[in-house]
Amino acid sequence: MRRIGLPWSPAMVRAVRLEVAGTLLAARLALSTGIACNLGGGTHHAQRAAGSGFNPFNDLAVASLALLAEGAARRVLVVDLDVHQGDGTAAILSEEPRAATFSMHAARAFPVRKQRSTVDVGLPNGTGDEEYLRLLREHLPPLLDEHRPDLVLYDAGVDCHGADAVRTFCRGHLSLTAAGLRKRDFFVMDECLSRGVPVATVIGGGYSTDMDELASRHAIHAEVAAALANCS
Repeated sequence: MRRIGLPWSPAMVRAVRLEVAGTLLAARLALSTGIACNLGGGTHHAQRAAGSGFNPFNDLAVASLALLAEGAARRVLVVDLDVHQGDGTAAILSEEPRAATFSMHAARAFPVRKQRSTVDVGLPNGTGDEEYLRLLREHLPPLLDEHRPDLVLYDAGVDCHGADAVRTFCRGHLSLTAAGLRKRDFFVMDECLSRGVPVATVIGGGYSTDMDELASRHAIHAEVAAALANCS
């Protein structure tokens, strides 16, 4: 429990199990409708045998492996844009050739010892909208075309926002604006949908004492998804 960083309780166990189930449900819905959102999830630090970094279970890895095992998906790509590397997801899926992982994160952020994703893009502290979006446009489309997934799981973490409280306890931080987050989310989802690839989103990380402000940032990916769904 010390490695996870959360106190054990029946309520915590129920909550994290529901997060995993929510991501699996969102993935199933995306496969049938094209796009779906889980307003939770993104527990990407949990490893196969142990939790880590406030993440008891890894919903992205569980959903990927479950859908591959049952044949609902043949190839899955996890796109992780949380400020932290998706180390647990990368480790769990590293020996599964039908799964690929993409992580673009602050290079100095937790964890100190990174895992190897299919594609990793480590960013310097303070990276803002323009450079962030340029690198995303450079690296994500080629991976989509190379791996040719029939499902993308997208971790739309908002702790890369410049005002996120992650900078108060983590060495690595980025400086995206709300407008930058919206452009980021639109780009990822539009790149998937334009290729006919379903996408399921999770909220990922985000930290603030202002719950209204934090909720408004987390809502961006769902607003973008709803707009794209209405256009399709």
